[in-house]
Amino acid sequence: MNFELLKRLCEAPGVAGYEDALRVVVREELGPLVDEMRTDALGNVIGVKRGQAERSVMVAAHIDEIGFFAKWIDKNGFIRIHPVGGFDPQALFAQRVVVHTASGPLPGVLMPSAKPAHLREGTPKPLTLDDYFVDLGLPAETVASSVQIGDMITLDRQTVRTGDCVTSKALDDRLGVYVMIEAVRAMRSVGATIYAVATTQEEVGLRGARGAAEGLHPDIGVALDITLALDIPGSEMPEQNRVSALGGGAAIKIMDGSSISDRRLVSQFRDIARRENIPHQMELLPRGGTDAGAIQLSGSGVPSITLSVPTRYVHTVNETAHVNDIQGAVDLLARYLEEAHTTDLNW
Repeated sequence: MNFELLKRLCEAPGVAGYEDALRVVVREELGPLVDEMRTDALGNVIGVKRGQAERSVMVAAHIDEIGFFAKWIDKNGFIRIHPVGGFDPQALFAQRVVVHTASGPLPGVLMPSAKPAHLREGTPKPLTLDDYFVDLGLPAETVASSVQIGDMITLDRQTVRTGDCVTSKALDDRLGVYVMIEAVRAMRSVGATIYAVATTQEEVGLRGARGAAEGLHPDIGVALDITLALDIPGSEMPEQNRVSALGGGAAIKIMDGSSISDRRLVSQFRDIARRENIPHQMELLPRGGTDAGAIQLSGSGVPSITLSVPTRYVHTVNETAHVNDIQGAVDLLARYLEEAHTTDLNW
């Protein structure tokens, strides 16, 4: 796999509404592969690969990551945070962060306002996001003059290879962006016109995808995202409820909390995977959603599907995916896009 591309995508900072650094990477990588590149009013980067058939497919993968905004600076220079996306407060204990200011990034530590273990008696109460603050290690007056309310704060972790996997703070959904770019690169022919869209503000309500779909009016929508792999100790659920498993192949989504995948697209993706011997698994996610939920409801409705990469430890700094599943998603998407013009959309 092109690990350096995935690393660039994952380590570029960008919470919802602040995806500027990701737009740079996407333009550089996707631009040479398409016929046209533009950016819309919501900051979605849209690459157009023109086909001969009178059909268009919107492929969407979001570039925003979960993170925070600075919401308050106290008299001692400690910064309180506002979440941008969903977090489990227990997974944030003793993390490192970067505060992105107008004059440049400042490294800091994210800590809860709680007694240290040496002084604690009894069982500690569960942490909430309101318990956390950022310590920049700077005098209060320096913090006050450097940091503005609303400055972006991202978690500070590198993207690394871990055995047969990759681990990062932002596989959700830079991994989907990677799959989109590499699938466009791997296409051997073009039938339908392909709109490859790096979407914004997915983590706060699928906003970029909705705006892009309303503007593009695609005939078919394909969202790319990660999904839960609950094949780990402590999940406390029977195997049939694990959603997906690492190493089992790309996940063809049947439904989630935001959409029911078009059954014609589900059948076509499954048939291609079987024909091409691409490992795959079928996915039903009881909660959560992807850009497919926004694309599906745009205009008068768009037949849509999600192709997922199974991922452990979602919405933590240790999101982990298997390289074979990633490559399987690239291969399956590329083969589908080559024949998307043949999808029977008649009921």
